[in-house]
Amino acid sequence: MFYHLYEMNHALMQPWRAAVDAARLFYRNPLNPISMTKAGRTAAAWCEVFERSTRRYGKPSFDLPQTDIGDETVDVHEKIVWSKPFCNLIHFQRNLKTPRPEDPKILLVAPMSGHYATLLRGTVERLLPEADVYITDWIDARCVPLSDGKFDLDDYIDYVIEMLHLLGPETHIVGVCQPSVPVLAAVALMESRNDPNVPLSMTLMGGPIDTRCNPTAVNDLAEEKDIDWFERNVVMQVPFPNPGFMRNVYPGFLQLTGFMTMNLDRHLIAQKDFFMHLVRDDGDSAEKHRDFYDEYLAVMDLTAEFYLQTVDTVFIKHALPKGEMTHRGEKVDPAAIRRVALLTVEGENDDITGRGQTKAAQALCSSIPEAMKMHYVQPRVGHYGVFNGSRFRKEIAPRILDFMRARSRFSAAGGKRKKPAA
Repeated sequence: MFYHLYEMNHALMQPWRAAVDAARLFYRNPLNPISMTKAGRTAAAWCEVFERSTRRYGKPSFDLPQTDIGDETVDVHEKIVWSKPFCNLIHFQRNLKTPRPEDPKILLVAPMSGHYATLLRGTVERLLPEADVYITDWIDARCVPLSDGKFDLDDYIDYVIEMLHLLGPETHIVGVCQPSVPVLAAVALMESRNDPNVPLSMTLMGGPIDTRCNPTAVNDLAEEKDIDWFERNVVMQVPFPNPGFMRNVYPGFLQLTGFMTMNLDRHLIAQKDFFMHLVRDDGDSAEKHRDFYDEYLAVMDLTAEFYLQTVDTVFIKHALPKGEMTHRGEKVDPAAIRRVALLTVEGENDDITGRGQTKAAQALCSSIPEAMKMHYVQPRVGHYGVFNGSRFRKEIAPRILDFMRARSRFSAAGGKRKKPAA
């Protein structure tokens, strides 16, 4: 019912948004003399803040048509190379004049946690000059008809394994935030099955491998409630006329509300600053605000079964670090991983995934030789800074790429494809 009220409220606000946006255009029109005055800019600013605060933000585009490789500008084309009802695998094809065999092939597993994969636009942009990049583009559950079936954590793991089979054994897989758990599970299952397509390396970034380490407010909420509480309070049915009508989902707007509430003062200050930038006609600062919030406020729904299974497995039962996680009845054993190099990355000030939660994978993957392991903590960054921003570009990304290249060279020298001991 709450979802229906949300949709109804959005529909009722549509005429007001249209009127306010028309007023904004009136006050911003350069042919209107009042647009040159502070009063005109103030009125236009109020109108824009109102319109942006009440609109629904659609899925952003990656918008990465080119990349610079050395002194050369190279065209980039997005191509869907694999597709299932709940996910497309996108390849950022670089139009290279000469092959770059030293560039690692990366499967970037984006979070399925309310935001679109475009949240990793900056990650992709930084990796493109030095890597062949693929990314999981998860589908908004409200857009998937009931006839396409369910999607849970087990399905997620199956998707990851299928993608690794498609890309082959020379792949480097990266799990950003929430995917760290299913990525680790997928690789562990492949190793236990002696799968020849296990990746060369696995990079886990700001992921909740063991949320018992330095629990955050997000972790505490899951600890305080049982799974029935989540099912009763946050699972809702998609209303008509969306394609996923009647599908049980965890709505994206609920997650967004939770995240914004955690840092409400920061978001209110950002809105105030945006208003003042508009009044002062500070176009660059205003545009940076628009770019960030166009992405941040664009949210997608998750299937209820995936959300509930993830909360129960990862945050309530801590099944993976306890050795109790299963996939369709098969035990997930990180100790089975022997052939895959492991890099874990954390942010010093991460308030979503606490320090040590990702590092826990190092101990769980006890059969990986120490020479194939690496852990890095980036000073002075929060959760978002682990995979985006200036410190990611200058400090984290080079370490990831160097780690992958070293593993690729080792593989090329014949050090990778030894079968694990029986």
